[in-house]
Amino acid sequence: MAELLPVNIAEYEPLARERMEPAAWDYISGGANDEVSLTRNVTAFRRINLLPRVLVDVTTVDTSVELLGHALPTPILIAPTGFQTLSHPDGELATARAAATINTVMVLSTMSAYTIEEVSAAAAGIKWFQLYCYRNRSVTQRLVERAEAAGHEAICVTVDLPRVGRRERDLRNVFELPDHAEPRNFVGLIEQEADDSGLGFADYIASLIDPSLTWEIVEWLRTVTHLPIFLKGIHHPEDARRAVDHGVEGIIVSNHGGRQLDGVPATIDMLPGIVHAVGDEVTILLDGGIRRGTDVAKALALGADAILIGRPFLWGLAVDGEAGVRRVLDLLREELELAMALLGCNTIEDLDLPSHLP
Repeated sequence: MAELLPVNIAEYEPLARERMEPAAWDYISGGANDEVSLTRNVTAFRRINLLPRVLVDVTTVDTSVELLGHALPTPILIAPTGFQTLSHPDGELATARAAATINTVMVLSTMSAYTIEEVSAAAAGIKWFQLYCYRNRSVTQRLVERAEAAGHEAICVTVDLPRVGRRERDLRNVFELPDHAEPRNFVGLIEQEADDSGLGFADYIASLIDPSLTWEIVEWLRTVTHLPIFLKGIHHPEDARRAVDHGVEGIIVSNHGGRQLDGVPATIDMLPGIVHAVGDEVTILLDGGIRRGTDVAKALALGADAILIGRPFLWGLAVDGEAGVRRVLDLLREELELAMALLGCNTIEDLDLPSHLP
């Protein structure tokens, strides 16, 4: 008898753990300090109830959304995660192919194990580029230029990492990136400086991140790219408001998967205040803790335009490469469609707080 595939995302997690090196597993699974925020991201969704509306014709349920001029079949995007070859040798190449197959957005991490150009060549799907800003602005500018030349359609600037959070699993493991997971986007840009620094290559990359970053970065980026700019790592409604005032096209409500400041709220708990602060003036995305299609429905009802998943697609990647990523995305889409039908929603626009969240 053929081996049964996992029937939900949670069933991928233990299978992925079996296939990964223990230290690599801890790297992708762990959070900061006591991992309070890591846990909150998931458990907060369970506290939110759904309220169905009945006697609605749901013969047709449409999960599609429009983002940056693209009609996407679902509001489920791929979040930027670094060093995906820790999960599977094909890493970001497999993820890009899976995202392209179902026509969703892949946000490529600066810290990818394959280069911007290699990932773009692997699949012609919709890609955005996640950007860390470095002390040397010429390095930052060159990365943006390469992403734009490779066809990326937005820049997602991570703003919640002036310093790297204390990730104690990695400290206990004395974790070092293996050779197959080095951040190859920097080869040729700074590798000679890294060789001369006395630090390991990955540690040297981390040391380049600019801790003095301010809102000025938005104005500076406007001088080097015409691409839409998203700010990733917005927690506070006042920062969301400032982002809008600085003219960004979108914000990503994110606590970095619980990997930065431990003790911050779950992202879904932060979402309502941010939506209240900025309304529909910009695109609002959310990541962190999505494990079910009902979680997606809750985020959309609370005002998100779309969501991003991180760890779940890495589990799928570890278990079955490109096919595993695609199945994780398909499971979420199927669950979302069913949830919408049972809520009495024909379209994403029908999901709203007053009607479906008591």
